[in-house]
Amino acid sequence: MYHLIVTHSILRYLVLLSILLVIYLAWEALVFKKPYTRLHRVAASSASGISHLQLLVGFVLYFFSPTAQSFWQNKSMRWSDGLFFALVHFGLMSCAIVTLTIGAALAKREVDERRRFRILFNYFVFALFIILVAVPWPFSPLAQRPWFRSF
Repeated sequence: MYHLIVTHSILRYLVLLSILLVIYLAWEALVFKKPYTRLHRVAASSASGISHLQLLVGFVLYFFSPTAQSFWQNKSMRWSDGLFFALVHFGLMSCAIVTLTIGAALAKREVDERRRFRILFNYFVFALFIILVAVPWPFSPLAQRPWFRSF
C-alpha cells in the first residue's frame, strides 16, 4: 500500500507538469497564431493519460486507505483528514480529470484551430485550478502532506 502512496505522490508532479505544458503550448499557439501540430495532440493526450493513471492509483488508494475507510465508518462531518480525503479530494480530483478529458476530446474534434487552442487552454486552466485547490500541499489549510513521500 505504501508504494502506491509514493507512486501517487510522484505522479502528482507529472500530472502538474503535463497540464502546464499543454496550457503553455495552447497559450503560445493562440498568441503567436501557430498551427495545431502533432506536438499539441501528443501533449494533450499525454496529460490526459497521465491524469487517468493518477486517478486510477487514487481510486485504489481511496478504497483501501485507512483514512477514507475510517471516515465512512464514523461518518463524522467534523473537519478531519478523513473528511478531506473521502469527500473533498476524491470529488474535486474526479471533477478535474473529467474536465481534462472533456477538454481534450472537444479540442480533438474541433475543426477551427483558434477554437481548438482556446478550448484546450480554458479547460486545462480550469482543471489545473481545481487540482491546485484539492492537492494536500504542506501549506494547505485543508490537509497537509509532505512535498515528497520517500520509500
